[in-house]
Amino acid sequence: MKKILDCIADAIKPAFTASGYDDSFAKITLSNRPDLCEYQCNGAMAAAKTYKKKPIDIAKDVADYVSHSQNKDMFSEITAVMPGFINIRLNPEYVAKYLNSMEQEPKYGLEESGKGETVIVDYGGANVAKPLHVGHLRSAIIGESIKRMGRFLGYDMIGDVHLGDWGLQMGLIIEELRDRKPDLPYFDEDHRGAYPAEPPFTIGELEDIYPAASAKSKEDEGFKARAQEATFRLQNGYGPFRAIWRHIMDVSLADLRKNYGNLGVTFDLWKGESDAQEYIPGLIEDLQEKGLAYESQGALVVDIAQEGDSKELPPCIIRKSDGAALYATSDLGTILDREKAYEPSRYIYITDKRQELHFIQVFRVAKKAGYVKEDTPMVHLMFGTMNGKDGKPFKTREGGVMRLEELMAQINGAVYERIMENRTVSDEEARKTAGIIGLAALKYGDLSNQASKDYIFDMDRFISFEGNTGPYILYTIVRIKSILAKYSETAGELGPDVKILGAASETEKNLMLQITKYHEVIPAGFKETAPHKICQFIYELSDVFNKFYNSTMILKEENKERQASYIKLIRLTKGVLETCIDLLGFEAPDRM
Repeated sequence: MKKILDCIADAIKPAFTASGYDDSFAKITLSNRPDLCEYQCNGAMAAAKTYKKKPIDIAKDVADYVSHSQNKDMFSEITAVMPGFINIRLNPEYVAKYLNSMEQEPKYGLEESGKGETVIVDYGGANVAKPLHVGHLRSAIIGESIKRMGRFLGYDMIGDVHLGDWGLQMGLIIEELRDRKPDLPYFDEDHRGAYPAEPPFTIGELEDIYPAASAKSKEDEGFKARAQEATFRLQNGYGPFRAIWRHIMDVSLADLRKNYGNLGVTFDLWKGESDAQEYIPGLIEDLQEKGLAYESQGALVVDIAQEGDSKELPPCIIRKSDGAALYATSDLGTILDREKAYEPSRYIYITDKRQELHFIQVFRVAKKAGYVKEDTPMVHLMFGTMNGKDGKPFKTREGGVMRLEELMAQINGAVYERIMENRTVSDEEARKTAGIIGLAALKYGDLSNQASKDYIFDMDRFISFEGNTGPYILYTIVRIKSILAKYSETAGELGPDVKILGAASETEKNLMLQITKYHEVIPAGFKETAPHKICQFIYELSDVFNKFYNSTMILKEENKERQASYIKLIRLTKGVLETCIDLLGFEAPDRM
């Protein structure tokens, strides 16, 4: 169904044309002065230049025409004010009619604008053999939200974790494993036959092996050289090392799936850098044949600078002087793989802002070489850092990088303690509820900030049941659930003929008008890759609902028709809130 802003514009366009003005000036916006009006049209200001008339005269022409037109019943007020604004208030009956239509439609009337389009979302970016830590948090939950938004709008969204599974860390693990368990058959040159089906390490051992090997390589040049050689042999197909690599992948993926799952994050593809390797030789040859790649100081590079660049951009290195491919080469190979399999109409990459130059280079090479169509959007959503209260990147008390499991356990524990302060549920239910609220607190605390900005991780604020927080949103939903349950116990279920009536109070109308923004917010949130817009919407919706609740005796309303209207309105409010939190990647409990 149409956005309410478009409905208002459609009602005003005839007034512009009938008054002798082009209807393209009939653009409607939300008022920035809600004390004066709900919506406004500033078209007369722009039209004044075209028609050489005073803006106020044009505004009066339009407002007067609407006041006597067939659309007049849509408005309770439409007036021209100096220097040429058209202030608008909607008729409460019209708003109620709009909400009744919305309530009847799938997805509350949201248009699926993405039908037929495939979008690749590259997020997660975990490295195998390493545990997830807080540095992986933002990419995962921002990416998951954007994927869900796009899917809800009808796009074929394909989320790829794009694992780091092919670099030097593999050689380091192999050689550290050799030092610890030299009798394994993978290190026996005379071994023939199959290798063990069971991995020679657990996830706990694997997570100890890599940091030990990394530290050793910084002190022992011989060990580092062995690791580089092992990496080379692995990447060139040496069977025993490929067998170890498969074990690393199996053990790591099982752990990653579990931990991402606990975060409410899923992926359609679990591909990694290794999947791009088959494309790299042909990619390098193709770039050379097209005259794009050339040698510079022994390396193979592609110029990416363009006219109009505000700063000097260095060439993209495709192959180092020692013959090794780089991340850029791997990412280009991944693009070739994705083009072959999916032919996406859009790419969205989600990483921290330190990788800005890398993706400028990769995107420009991909388009310069014709691997991606020139008009295909390639978006790099760069996120800021999650910092501690000291303003520095978030760490453990000991100064190390905190594991994601530990962070989630801390938040769930803090929420559990808060629930138990006024214990009204069993310990089992309290812990389950704490997990739901904790995840909402963590995700909302992150997503409510503009992605590109750094933010302070403040657990006390994040788990608060008041203010712009996840628990506050959940508390609002639970409050509505409670009202609906009590109404159902005494009055039964709403009949199909029940309608939302025109607002009887200012707080009720504010709630109704806020709900109508739903059609604007979700498409804008996806288009701008901005989950924080949905967070702001549901915070404002929760706020206006609670003001309505506090000023209205919903369950004690004596007029049964009016009471049923209230119930239908708050049921719609709950549905919109639940839809939005699902897009953000969390859910609400039944009780808090």
